[in-house]
Amino acid sequence: MKVLMTGFEPFGGEKINPSFEAVKKLDDQIVGAHIIKAEIPTVFRKSIETLTKIIEKEKPDIVICVGQAGGRCDITVERVAINIDDARISDNEDNQPIDKKIYEDGKNAYFSNLPIKAMVKEINDNLIPASISNTAGTFVCNHIMYGLLYMINKKYTNIKGGFIHVPFIPEQVIGKKNVPSMILDNIVKGLKCSIKATVENEKDIIVSGGAIC
Repeated sequence: MKVLMTGFEPFGGEKINPSFEAVKKLDDQIVGAHIIKAEIPTVFRKSIETLTKIIEKEKPDIVICVGQAGGRCDITVERVAINIDDARISDNEDNQPIDKKIYEDGKNAYFSNLPIKAMVKEINDNLIPASISNTAGTFVCNHIMYGLLYMINKKYTNIKGGFIHVPFIPEQVIGKKNVPSMILDNIVKGLKCSIKATVENEKDIIVSGGAIC
């Protein structure tokens, strides 16, 4: 079994992106699965093009894209991606699409087909904070998650795929007041747990993972 894990390059003035820093530290084998690691440009459209080329080359069974969510305090496994780009800031090539569909022939939204609740449970069982998220935002993280799920829906129906957001790491919040962070080793451990849960759970578990607001 092959698991493709991707992280993003730094963006928004940051010098580091914990998503790829964590992906780089993953073992090459986790619960018998071969782990492929790749860095994705934080650029609209190019991110999807890069991911597409890697999928075509590696033919993974599972794809988990990882991104930075500064301000979140835990690891958040995303449930859904929406068909919209609405960038509050420019990407790394100065693109700033506003209210643009990602794919004209795509659905309004696609849901992850990963066992998201089993992933959260496995991470929490290992004493690392994690939860389900019902919004991946409208920047490049949502963009690539939507692109991945669009590909799965249209072409790669045998692939399981989805997205995980991770918090800042401590060195990113120095000088930032009341901004949460998580040490990199715990993020790496959380990603390992998510891979384990995905490999070991053909179907998701049935537990509450909803939110009131």
